Amino acid sequence: MDCQVIFQPSGRRGTVKKGSSLLEAARKLGVDIESPCGGTNCCGKCKVKIDEGYVDELSAETHISHVSQLTENEKNMLQPQEIRENYRLACCTQIEGDILVFVPEESRSTQQVVLETGKDRVLRVNPAVRNYFVEMIPASLEDHRDDSERLKAALLDRYSHLDKELSIDYTVLLSLPVIVRKGKWSVTATLWKEQVVVALEPGLVEATYGVAVDVGTTTVAAYLCDLTTGKVLQQDSMMNPQIRYGEDVLSRITYGMDDDNGLAILHQTIIEGINTLVTRLSKAAGINVEQVAEMVLVFNTAMHHIALNINPCYVGRSPFAPAVRKSLDIKARDLGIRIAAGGNIHCLPVEAGFVGPDNVAVLIAEEPHKQEKRRLLIDIGTNGEIDFGNKQRLLSTSCATGPALEGAQIKFGMRAAPGAIEKVRLDPVSLEPQYKVIGEADWFQPSQTIKAKGICGSGIIDIIAEMFKSGIIDPTGKFNMQQTSRRIRRDANNKPEYVLAWSEETSIGSDITVTQGDVREIQLAKAALYTGAKILMKKWGTDQVDSVTLAGAFGSYINKESALVIGLFPDCNLDNVVAVGNAAGDGAKIALLDKDKRVEAQEVADFVQFVETAVEPDFQPQFVQAMYFPHGKDTFPHVQHILDTIPTVKRSKLEAL
Repeated sequence: MDCQVIFQPSGRRGTVKKGSSLLEAARKLGVDIESPCGGTNCCGKCKVKIDEGYVDELSAETHISHVSQLTENEKNMLQPQEIRENYRLACCTQIEGDILVFVPEESRSTQQVVLETGKDRVLRVNPAVRNYFVEMIPASLEDHRDDSERLKAALLDRYSHLDKELSIDYTVLLSLPVIVRKGKWSVTATLWKEQVVVALEPGLVEATYGVAVDVGTTTVAAYLCDLTTGKVLQQDSMMNPQIRYGEDVLSRITYGMDDDNGLAILHQTIIEGINTLVTRLSKAAGINVEQVAEMVLVFNTAMHHIALNINPCYVGRSPFAPAVRKSLDIKARDLGIRIAAGGNIHCLPVEAGFVGPDNVAVLIAEEPHKQEKRRLLIDIGTNGEIDFGNKQRLLSTSCATGPALEGAQIKFGMRAAPGAIEKVRLDPVSLEPQYKVIGEADWFQPSQTIKAKGICGSGIIDIIAEMFKSGIIDPTGKFNMQQTSRRIRRDANNKPEYVLAWSEETSIGSDITVTQGDVREIQLAKAALYTGAKILMKKWGTDQVDSVTLAGAFGSYINKESALVIGLFPDCNLDNVVAVGNAAGDGAKIALLDKDKRVEAQEVADFVQFVETAVEPDFQPQFVQAMYFPHGKDTFPHVQHILDTIPTVKRSKLEAL
């Protein structure tokens, strides 16, 4: 039996099978509801409200009885007031009749602010794809050669360095007779690696194009490049459309395993996303997508397998072995990517189970393997990747930071989108906050247009650091309820929280708070990063770093002093802590423009040593110490002047004496 469902305020409607969850219905009808856990009933972000009454569009009543009974999970995650007002969690609630569902603002996926740019780099132009113009000998009754032989002969006669075993892609053969005659036997052949004709155009065509794509777990960034000049013509980005199936890679692997068509759905979803970006880039540049002859893809290992339609389930199981490590060249048509049909898709190599081509891209962009300094590179994301070392020895690892640093698993956390609180500072005496919202140029003013909706990752780091510095939380992360401030209170479940924004300052009609649970989530995330870095340093044989490089969008927006104060990474001179933007995207562009860098990428992937930190004997004690702010044992000379002013730190030192 089918049931009618309408989602408001989007107005999306359709029929779904009785027994489907509201989250499944939303996915089917294209309604993006926040579901960081991928529908595993553990994040509480997919709140929706069941409306009651007669609905003209349904020609029927909608009622709370048209969905399944409230679950224990929902009773634990929803406030009593929300339950009375017919709020439910979309992932827990099955449809049993015609229904009208309202998606509140805090549950709607919004357009994230995506960082596409990296840092300025000198790029060498030596692409795998080049254009070659030739004037062919016209066919005649005396010359019985076929068109393909004429083209090969013309190319080899004029360009002696080309591969003697030159071949022509099948898709080029389909249009070859028409194109050579349209060009009056003068054509421009696009060759890949001087071996294969992958595209053909009539007359002289100088420019050839390629696209570099960084497929992140949360975001996808793409760059259209002129392969003759090395210039980036256009860049664009989007939320990874797979996000509706889970915020982290394990959620998506689970979805791929549990749903009969899960892998196919995930694969097709990201391919459609890439095609959308290529279409938008091409349109903006005034070219056809068929003029794009090559693409370079970078991603983590799970995203790599899903994008290539390879079963990723074994990447998520010990010993986390990928299906393939080496770099790959695949025909665009085999993946369904809409560029030149004969075009090439190059994927950089995989390092290890959870350290993928995106980390290799960071390495060929930043080149720590060519330097004397001991560099710590951290690409902060849902799956954090860490590299440490220099040209003598380079180590890498991955750590499950989880999506907390990107706003998920935080009560009022959200992605970096308009309305997200991105910067915070507290008065150390009054404990009153100042904050800045994305979309507004200035710090909060009562008259501002965009009201606060939640807190994004950079804001979360700031508020936790500020709460620690002002003594609201102690080094263990516990709230100090002796502080006298109206903003420090207990919630309906008697748990401590800090009110960052009052309800009248928000667009969601409720106070935005930072809870004890939020503090614990950040402790877990930062402890994972810190422990990974320390184990690599110990393996390398040092307890110091010369510099810290923060890659990725998150690293570019966080306050590095706040990050060091809470112990997000080991102590370092803040002057030597730098953010390099989307270094993975930069590495993808570098590999697109310089084929020699692809060789280097494979060499670096073979050179770097992967360390499985979780199996190290001292992992657990290291992790426990890293849970403290900034750390249980390690010193932080470069922010000690700040730590010395913190009331709870002073008190704990006195108690220790």
